[in-house]
Amino acid sequence: MARYTGPVCRLCRREGLKLFLKGARCNSEKCSFGKRSYSPGQHGKSRSKVSDYGLQLREKQKVKRIYGVLERQFRRYFHAAAQTKGITGEVLLQLLERRLDNVVYRSGFAVSPAQARQLVRYGHVKVNGRKVNIPSFLVSVEDTVQMREGEKLAKQIRENLEMTKDRKIPSWLKVEATKLEARMSALPRRDEVLFPVQEQLIVELYSK
Repeated sequence: MARYTGPVCRLCRREGLKLFLKGARCNSEKCSFGKRSYSPGQHGKSRSKVSDYGLQLREKQKVKRIYGVLERQFRRYFHAAAQTKGITGEVLLQLLERRLDNVVYRSGFAVSPAQARQLVRYGHVKVNGRKVNIPSFLVSVEDTVQMREGEKLAKQIRENLEMTKDRKIPSWLKVEATKLEARMSALPRRDEVLFPVQEQLIVELYSK
């Protein structure tokens, strides 16, 4: 499974906003973006005006990095959204929000997207009572996502829930902290996406 393995703080600086890819560290004084909010590289402070194409490309890169998706998979998501009834950009974000690793993260069971992906890959997550270790698995309405039993794991998840208690849980997820489970009660809503995203720019980019 291909994934980005470089320094993640560099990604926040490149996109010009905190993507919270390192969990609690992003809210601390150690956050690299807080110290150097300009783009990385020799010419980071003096980048010239960005073209329309550049804006579209940056928006696509930002969304890919938020959800931990690489180009090939992201393109498949876009084609699936384009073939689905509805507004293509909003359907694309809906598909990405429904990823199992994102549901685990949004529920507060993980402090960062990377940790959520790791929990899924290591087989610590069940969907409707069955173990699922595929981060890109799409959760459907009325599906229940539950953390597997285990004293050590349960302790870690409860610590995560405590650390993420100030994070707003979207209305389409119903979390039962005592049972360490979350149920998708509806499809993800566009207005509850965590980060500012201009999905229309991505649609324009792929429409060329």
